[in-house]
Amino acid sequence: MQPEAPQQPLPCCPSAWSHVPLLQLITLSGSAQMVTSSGTKGNILTAYLAGALAVMVAVYMAGGVSGAHLNPAFSLAMCLLEQFPWWKLPIFVAVQTSGAFISAGAVYALYYGMGSNGTLTTSGPWETASIFATYPADYLSLFNGFLDQVMGTALLIVGILAILDTRNKGVPKGLEPVAVALLVFSIEVSMGSNCGCPMNPARDFGPRLFTYIAGWGAEVFSRGNGWWWVPVVAPLLGAALGSALYQLLVAFHHPLEEGDPPADQTSLVLVNVAIPPDTDMSPGEKDAGGMLPPKK
Repeated sequence: MQPEAPQQPLPCCPSAWSHVPLLQLITLSGSAQMVTSSGTKGNILTAYLAGALAVMVAVYMAGGVSGAHLNPAFSLAMCLLEQFPWWKLPIFVAVQTSGAFISAGAVYALYYGMGSNGTLTTSGPWETASIFATYPADYLSLFNGFLDQVMGTALLIVGILAILDTRNKGVPKGLEPVAVALLVFSIEVSMGSNCGCPMNPARDFGPRLFTYIAGWGAEVFSRGNGWWWVPVVAPLLGAALGSALYQLLVAFHHPLEEGDPPADQTSLVLVNVAIPPDTDMSPGEKDAGGMLPPKK
């Protein structure tokens, strides 16, 4: 009787613990530099640029190990497209959220004092809560904010899938993270005025929870008519919408290549570079390029 093969651990988790805090540390620090200096050492453009470049660095850092799952919305999209096992989704969401929480603590320590005149507030001239989490503009209703996040995240997912779809005009190998960063930056500078364009439930909820514990109080959840749940729920719906739109408008219309079975025309094949598919299949069940085999 042969001994049972050892279970493979989750190699992705240590990697996620590294690149998620890296992403959030740079992103939140960009916001902190803008807020604490009252715009003299940074502005909304530099904050957006910091976030986009953080995405690029994080994907380069761990794209080949964990698939660079920086965002629960993206992880959900990969599950819906059968590129990622559902059982890993809650694990990744927990890691992403806790990583963002830890990053918020690091930024709080880095910018301790924060020019807040000794008061931790979510509004007014000395507010610092917006360093960590997003809050809606005064004119924004919950409905419009929800729509904003559904549309923004759907656009993000469509763009990422377009970048990674091997049957599109491919991004040069190794430049996928740069293309994704440019995509994030373009969405932020064009759709960020309503609520800061979070598009990432972990990025918003983890730091928001930190501010609640660190002394900003319950107002971090009540401000904006209870805004806090919108950047948690809406991006997930946006991810589902973006996945469906890309399948319907692009992936289903790729012409068949010679030797391709008909099933391939209705399946999205992702390039195994920046964000490899992860379905817990054995190496023998995958082809030489690491792609998923056609379904029977």
